[in-house]
Amino acid sequence: MNDLRTSSILLEGLRMPECLRWHDGRLFLSDMEAGTVVAIDLDGTSEVVATVEKTPAGLGWTPDGDLLVVSRHDRRLLRLTAGGLEPVADLGTVVGSDLNDMVVDDRGRAYVGDFGYDYLGGEAPTPGEIVLVADGEPRVVAEGLDFPNGMVITADGSSLIVAETFSGRIARFRIADDGTLSDRTLFADLGDRQPDGLCLDAEGAVWAGCPIQGEVCRVLPGGTITDRVVIGDRHCMSAELGGPDGRTLFIGTADLDFDPLDPTRPPARPSEGRVEAVEVDVPGPGLA
Repeated sequence: MNDLRTSSILLEGLRMPECLRWHDGRLFLSDMEAGTVVAIDLDGTSEVVATVEKTPAGLGWTPDGDLLVVSRHDRRLLRLTAGGLEPVADLGTVVGSDLNDMVVDDRGRAYVGDFGYDYLGGEAPTPGEIVLVADGEPRVVAEGLDFPNGMVITADGSSLIVAETFSGRIARFRIADDGTLSDRTLFADLGDRQPDGLCLDAEGAVWAGCPIQGEVCRVLPGGTITDRVVIGDRHCMSAELGGPDGRTLFIGTADLDFDPLDPTRPPARPSEGRVEAVEVDVPGPGLA
């Protein structure tokens, strides 16, 4: 296994940088605890592009270039327009828990995961779902996932890969022409590692943020870990490949006062988040 260390800090002063996405020459993220969607240039200049009252989560773009934003706590999908955020769909009609990450395909269809239960409220775990939003209509297309989290779509559009955080595994689904998910298989079993945000590279491997271990791992289909970026005592929630040649791995990290075994415990201090970066060998293919 090849161990790497981050070579630079792109931006400090965040709270909880999640759902990193590279798009049109900039890095976008949801700063969850701050309630903002932030865009960052490669020189570290940042801009708040949206404020989401009920906590932003997954991000993605339609083929027309519109930014879609998941609103976690009120279970809505929003679209950013010149006039601000507008509703696209109410996912609360089909799921009953907070929403999480999202990926948008090249047809503009959004796949959104939900917790499955009130994790932050200490409710007993129950499986989560993946909801497809197409033409503003939500429908559940996968069930029985253990806290679905980061998601990516393979470069050929044939498969969706999703992290199941609390089972320490990554699943793969086949995408039918109508967007339905089927033929669930195991992409990787990560054992004690609990994968969070994912990104895909040009060789079909995924980089997975592993918050508790303080690292980001490059995982091949089947589960072999070839590389990892060791952050140390900071939580690593999300990773994204971007930059001019697609070889910059951006990592959202935070110093959190948070116990995943007792999520109901109020934090004693605010989180301190930042985006770190390291150069890697294999670029991202990706849906930007």
